[in-house]
Amino acid sequence: MIYNIIVPYIREFSLLNVLRYITFRTAAAFFTSLAIALIVGPILIRRLKKAKQPIRDDSLTFHKTKGGTPTMGGVIILLSCLVGTFLWSDLKNVFIWLIVFVTLGCGLIGFSDDYLKIARSNSKGLPGRYKFWLQVAVALIFFVSLQILVPHEFSMKLMFPFLKNACLDLGWGYAFLAVFIVVGASNAVNLTDGLDGLAIGPTILVAGCLGIMAYLAGHAIFAKYLQIYYVPGAGELTVFCGALVGAGIGFLWFNAPPAEIFMGDTGALAIGGALGGISTITKNEIVLAIAGGLFVIETLSVMIQVASFKLRGKRVFLMAPIHHHFEEKGWKEPKIVIRFWIISIVFALCSLMTLKIR
Repeated sequence: MIYNIIVPYIREFSLLNVLRYITFRTAAAFFTSLAIALIVGPILIRRLKKAKQPIRDDSLTFHKTKGGTPTMGGVIILLSCLVGTFLWSDLKNVFIWLIVFVTLGCGLIGFSDDYLKIARSNSKGLPGRYKFWLQVAVALIFFVSLQILVPHEFSMKLMFPFLKNACLDLGWGYAFLAVFIVVGASNAVNLTDGLDGLAIGPTILVAGCLGIMAYLAGHAIFAKYLQIYYVPGAGELTVFCGALVGAGIGFLWFNAPPAEIFMGDTGALAIGGALGGISTITKNEIVLAIAGGLFVIETLSVMIQVASFKLRGKRVFLMAPIHHHFEEKGWKEPKIVIRFWIISIVFALCSLMTLKIR
């Protein structure tokens, strides 16, 4: 908004020329979102104190003490991220609006789930099948919109990192992959959100990595030099990523152990959907799986647990997702969170290595 309002006056006031640079506006979005999160956080926490998150009956014993902690903390992330994005991004860029749609769409699904849990005073919320198909609908609308609005900038090819000019043209089969990535990423972040600060840490790292990837993918010279797929206009998504990182750090201030507020499905589904959407636009689908390796591990642990129990009648882990397995083994919550953050840092660095190892 600020960018679109001031652009006509840039020639008259040379000082305003910094607004032309995506890097400057990304930094501005970061600090704006961070400030908003830190200001809004205490207000929302006080308002939600009466709306307590019901704890599942099958939760670990030491989790039952968290019953008084308010949920819907994802509202802090959504509000601060979107305000930062709207203020500093180029609102004429279609990619910004598409990512905002995915973020809000998945966020509203999560909000409905969180609200029903509070309203009904139980942990069931929105039925799983409804959540899934609503997510599929959001992802499908996102994909179709890409095809209609930016048919020349968007490709049906799956790009392979570490290899030069390696890609697989999936044709319309890419639609299934795009929907899978958005829905899968959304649910993966949600599965990871089980301990104080566990999900938001990797989110900050992955959003930062995708911000770098988006900037490079939208820069013709850098894209050619690094041999990555060039997507005109995708660089503007860096501003969104900067805002998401700022919002994430601001939320972490309140979500660090012991958490004053939980992210809830409102934040987890929205964040995952946004990360999946950005990776799809910038052709970094596999890079997302590398950077978000912790999310992948958490999801696979659930799938392995369910498959093993149905096929063999035995469980592989003491409890799934895998962070609960380590809780059952006696690890303290802060130790699990910090060690999982370390794993996320390693995955994030590996994803950035794909830029030079080709």
